[in-house]
Amino acid sequence: MIRNYLDTRQLEALVAVVSIGTMTGAAKALGFSQSLVTRLLQDLEKDIGFDVLYRNGPRIALTEQGLAFFAHAELFLSGLSTISDGAREIASRRPHPIEVATIPAIAAGILPKALKMLDHRTLPTQVHLKSTSSENVVQAVLARSADIGIAVPPLENSGLEVHWIGEAPCVAVVSSSHELASLASITPKDLQNQRLIASANPYRLRMRINQILERHKVKAAGIIDNDATYVSLALAKEGLGVAIVESTTLSGAAVEGVKIIPLSFHIPFYWGVITATGRPMTPTVRALISSLEKSASLLNGFVKHSDKASLQNL
Repeated sequence: MIRNYLDTRQLEALVAVVSIGTMTGAAKALGFSQSLVTRLLQDLEKDIGFDVLYRNGPRIALTEQGLAFFAHAELFLSGLSTISDGAREIASRRPHPIEVATIPAIAAGILPKALKMLDHRTLPTQVHLKSTSSENVVQAVLARSADIGIAVPPLENSGLEVHWIGEAPCVAVVSSSHELASLASITPKDLQNQRLIASANPYRLRMRINQILERHKVKAAGIIDNDATYVSLALAKEGLGVAIVESTTLSGAAVEGVKIIPLSFHIPFYWGVITATGRPMTPTVRALISSLEKSASLLNGFVKHSDKASLQNL
């Protein structure tokens, strides 16, 4: 039977061991003895009822269940750190620290500009940014370990308050030496028999890309899928295909050796700004929600959706 309460030191030991890779290194980083780290992990596995680590001499790896549990442990410790930082900020009367969970597409482009727009009296001395998958962003907001989140729809959980949803067009990215690099725009016909580079998640952007290609009867020569726009850009730069990516990342990245080309057809990329339902928002969170919109408005083709009717039709 899993205990209702776990020792925080057990979670700290797990995260340290996995992050550093050895018991010795984790013990040194935590200021514990190696025997204490070993005992904490053994007690943790006993308390939760399953093994979190494979042990093969000095080599350590997460089990399948351990991998899932590790994500929760990281999330909890991140939230605990935010609480500690918050207490110090309250004591010093400075703006409360803010925890932002966001998808990489926003972390790389829109978010830095939005933070820069904040008044220095609003921007706290402690800002914690976690760039992660949309699913993890939602879980962080629901768990209230993140003050604000930016994730990809659907965002229909009753525990979420969606402040607004942004839309921007996808673009094509090719190597400067690619045969399509001289085009002013790329049509569906241009993609025929080309290798495509695109998002791997079949339920979000990739689904819209597939729908458009099917509608125009585009038959690609192959596809390389991945989970990060930066990876798509690197693959395109090497001439491995035509990357179809959201334009939000490109707003914060100066990538040499590639050509960014508009699409003649529209593939929308959506993202939503969310907080936990019923959670009071600090002045910093309110200001960031506003500055995120101002930063996004600088994108070509940006559209803001805020009324419930338009949100349901996305």
